[in-house]
Amino acid sequence: MSGSPATGATGSALSGPEAADSRPRLGPRSTVLIACLAFFVITLDTTVVNVALPSIGQQWDGQVSALQWVVTAYTLLFAALLLSAGAVSDRIGASRAFTLGLSVFTLMSALCGLAPNLTVLIVARAIQGAGAAVMMPASLALVRQAYDSPARRARGIALWTAGGGAAVAAGPVVGGALTTGLGWRWIFFVNLPVGVFALVGMLRAPRSARGRSPMDPAGQVTAVLALAALVFAVITGGSSGWTSPMTICGFLVAVLAGTAFLLVESRQSDPAVPLTLFRIPSVAVCTSAGLALNFGYYGLVFVFTIFFQEHRGASALTAGLMFLPMTAFTTLVNLLAGKLTNRYGPRLPLILGQVIQTVGILGLLLVHRDTPTPLLLTLLVPLGIGGGLAIPPLTSAMLEAVPHERAGLASGVLSAARQFGGAIGVALFGALIADSAHFMTGMRISLVVGAAVLVATTLGVALFLPGSPKSAAPSAPAPGTEEPATVSLRPGGSEPRCQVGRSGP
Repeated sequence: MSGSPATGATGSALSGPEAADSRPRLGPRSTVLIACLAFFVITLDTTVVNVALPSIGQQWDGQVSALQWVVTAYTLLFAALLLSAGAVSDRIGASRAFTLGLSVFTLMSALCGLAPNLTVLIVARAIQGAGAAVMMPASLALVRQAYDSPARRARGIALWTAGGGAAVAAGPVVGGALTTGLGWRWIFFVNLPVGVFALVGMLRAPRSARGRSPMDPAGQVTAVLALAALVFAVITGGSSGWTSPMTICGFLVAVLAGTAFLLVESRQSDPAVPLTLFRIPSVAVCTSAGLALNFGYYGLVFVFTIFFQEHRGASALTAGLMFLPMTAFTTLVNLLAGKLTNRYGPRLPLILGQVIQTVGILGLLLVHRDTPTPLLLTLLVPLGIGGGLAIPPLTSAMLEAVPHERAGLASGVLSAARQFGGAIGVALFGALIADSAHFMTGMRISLVVGAAVLVATTLGVALFLPGSPKSAAPSAPAPGTEEPATVSLRPGGSEPRCQVGRSGP
């Protein structure tokens, strides 16, 4: 990849007809506002849907296995396409990629709200996730190119990141309020005015230059197929049995597609994910830890959303409010995590965060249908604290583990791994609670599995992540937003393409 200023993610110089365009242009602040609003809504859609799932299921008599796809279809395409989203942004220009992704996202939001059945809703959610994946790196590229001053650019990126953190914290509450007050369809319709506003603004936004970033279509296709087949097999296993022909076929396709992905990436001269990256122990353990943190966090948010509404009789609004203490503590702890990482390096706070989250998950084993609400809310808080403490040092450790010229690639892999961790967590935990007659047993098994995975990655971090002196920890918001990272940097490239941050579990 060329490191010239012509790339859409890092430069704003235009030539030819675009340079002669005399239309009024948005100022830097307005461009950053549009990018932040877009990032807010695509992050909001990772969490806002959860509390509406019981209402969606009641309308169409949907089983847990079908409702899982409403969540995972979005995060699955989001995760897989992040591998190539930075290349798309560079290749066609950040402003064009942003407009394309936002148009798809907005149209699919409308289709989700108007969906006549569950199948249409799931398909629309998947395409919505694809639009979000294209839009995310482009939105940060717009922030980066809006300012020439490093200080102002840093403030713009901090604002962009904070928008994602606010969206994660607001998601359950907004989803609950809209579902209770106006109906579940409004959790999608609320995206429309933001999308239209941003699209109109983009008509006046400065056009980004096109780059020559290489693509890896074979790697991208096999990655999507492998991840989708694995999620399909896990969800089908919960509803149809782990030995059913469909489940076995799903696992078989996942193995074959995964093998094809490894072969493609090992032979590509310009792979989306160079496999040599994982020979670095710190990269391997950080990627695993990121997946594990989101696996437990999003999987358990899904489980407890069902638990609050279907087994404790809470309304959608009440269920959303019950997550508020957890997400609020996550946001507050993010600030402490940055200071700890700066002082002690990433290893100690990353281990501490995972330990706290593990203890919190095990503490939730005490929950039963009649657990007093104050105690239940208290038991949820460590889940958020642990994630909020772990994510900033996790991002810092990942970036420290690779040379500067590969920072974009490493952090893009981390973002994709965390998104996929959330998708597989919802798929597996949903499969375990699919039988409503044994819901509590399935919930407890989910808790044990989530804790066991975190124990494994905590040990990995303790054994393979070296201690380090002070490091610059990126600022990070609450679970589910994007840690400042770049989505795609080819080996031999000289600059990251476009930062894509994601923080929180």
